[in-house]
Amino acid sequence: MRGAKTDGTETKDWLAHRAGISPDATAVVEAEDGTERTYAELDSAVEETAGRLAGLGLRAGDHLGVLMETRMAAVRLVHAAMRLGCVLVPLNVRLAAPELRRQVAATDPSALVCETDTESVARDVAGDVPVVSVDPSDGATLAECKRATFDPAAWARDDPQVMLFTSGTTGNPKAVVLTTGNLLSSAVASAFRLGVLPDDRWHLCLSTYHMGGLAPLLRSTLYGTTVVVQEGFDPEKTLSHLREHGATGVSLVPTMLRRLLEEGDLPDSLRFVLLGGAPARDDLVEECEARGVPVCPTYGMTETASQIATARPEEAFSRVGTVGRPLLFTEVTVVDGDDDPVPAGEPGELVVSGPTVMAGYYGNPSATEEAFGEYGLRTGDVGYRDEGGRIWVLNRRSDRIVTGGENVDPGEVVEVLLEHPEIREAAVAGVADDEWGERVGALVVPEADGEVTLESIRAFCDGRLAGYKRPRLLETAEELPRTASGTVDREAVRERLRHDS
Repeated sequence: MRGAKTDGTETKDWLAHRAGISPDATAVVEAEDGTERTYAELDSAVEETAGRLAGLGLRAGDHLGVLMETRMAAVRLVHAAMRLGCVLVPLNVRLAAPELRRQVAATDPSALVCETDTESVARDVAGDVPVVSVDPSDGATLAECKRATFDPAAWARDDPQVMLFTSGTTGNPKAVVLTTGNLLSSAVASAFRLGVLPDDRWHLCLSTYHMGGLAPLLRSTLYGTTVVVQEGFDPEKTLSHLREHGATGVSLVPTMLRRLLEEGDLPDSLRFVLLGGAPARDDLVEECEARGVPVCPTYGMTETASQIATARPEEAFSRVGTVGRPLLFTEVTVVDGDDDPVPAGEPGELVVSGPTVMAGYYGNPSATEEAFGEYGLRTGDVGYRDEGGRIWVLNRRSDRIVTGGENVDPGEVVEVLLEHPEIREAAVAGVADDEWGERVGALVVPEADGEVTLESIRAFCDGRLAGYKRPRLLETAEELPRTASGTVDREAVRERLRHDS
């Protein structure tokens, strides 16, 4: 039971440990104004935040919803949740109200913390869940909550620590339960692959409601290194901050990296550029080699607490297209349609096992059971291992679209389009795009005498779908292309959209 120290397998929160070991080391830097906080100072701020959350009624085992972008308040909440023993539930601020309402209902939060920009939608989607803002507000604020005393939580490796949403391979968003052991194992394995130096500074410009943004906060605390927090990504500002603050590492999606390279040269201080969230094009990796950027293409999932395999720069440049070898203690098995392992060089579905693999999907035992097979977690991705053990990801078995590092389920977009009074049928597919990786495209069959435009469809989707899920390409047809069995021929849809884009 959390809180009862018995056999030595439980531990207090990571920040408390780190503050005791290296209190004077720099924990966090705010990129915009350069404000620095030591681990002792961050620990003190987190203690206050945890006390106010306790005053709100949060206790060990409760779920804490957070609806805000990356900022210092979010950093404090991440650590305060662990100090209290709460399960952190970061929610995507880019989602529309109906999407957020479903996620709040699915994760049973005891409270929802927001900021000025998200307060309106937070109160709209929360239902009976208490909502407090970290900013001044006409409603309840966290600063107004009276601090309460609490017993710092003790954590065992199998305790759920974070729940993050993913569309996975079936399209329906599910809450991934990641344990303390998952997150710790991921941090350790990543450290062995990328290396850790005492003066490392990991620049954080990804959103903390994605694993790629949350991981640097947790890992830097474990490593005793510094994280530089930037509120949002902007190519010009991010490049300036990377140079100004001497970043040695940064996590990016391909769209971000391409924009940074268009802006100028990345600083020589960088030891690694961890590139994930979407497949990296070969020409982007080749440009990195030509310009001396230490890019590390990585393959990972929310369900595996981030990285599954990562290529160091020399491997990425010598074998363009690989995502490298699996991380320490991670096993990747390539299986055929009968779930039998295939030899090196032969493609099949990538299946993952090891200590970073999730505990399951919260409140969804059927989805959890379906996700696992004899050899571990089914990724839904097709690839192969070469003779050297490197992973090559060929394509996604599902029809999932990845645009700007965000996952889009075509079925979810189709459902919304079919609510449009002028649309009788619709199909959605991703179309390759140099900037975004893929763009969301829709092929629709209008109702008789109906007329639809891209502008009218995007306006209709406003409030129903997140902006990145709304179609950027639109074509109309008298009927949808179908296979011999009658299902929509998605490749034909994609070709039609590609031809007319």
